[in-house]
Formats: sequence, structure tokens, C-alpha cells
Amino acid sequence: MDKETRIKAAAKRALQEAEARKAKAQPQDLPEELGGRDGPEPIRFGDWEKKGITSDF
Repeated sequence: MDKETRIKAAAKRALQEAEARKAKAQPQDLPEELGGRDGPEPIRFGDWEKKGITSDF
């Protein structure tokens, strides 16, 4: 099995595993943030943006 075939097979397995985890995931019951940012929850993505500057934790 060549390198490209192994990479494609690994990527396919990773996508299947991610779909399975997503299907099992419980929605988080987070309290409403007062004065917070609009859009997706920053904790989920691990970064915060303020005035065009992003900090990654």
C-alpha cells in the first residue's frame, strides 16, 4: 500500500470517527452570557477576538 492510499484511508477513518463522536455528543447547557460576543461559542473554537486581534489559548 503506497503512502497516498494510506493517507486517504486514515482520513476516511478520521471522518467516520468524528461523525460518530458528533452523533453521541450531548448539547451543552450553558448559561446565557451577559455582554458577550455574538456568534459561535469561543470556548468551542479555542480563540477569542476583540477589535480585530485574535488571541489563541
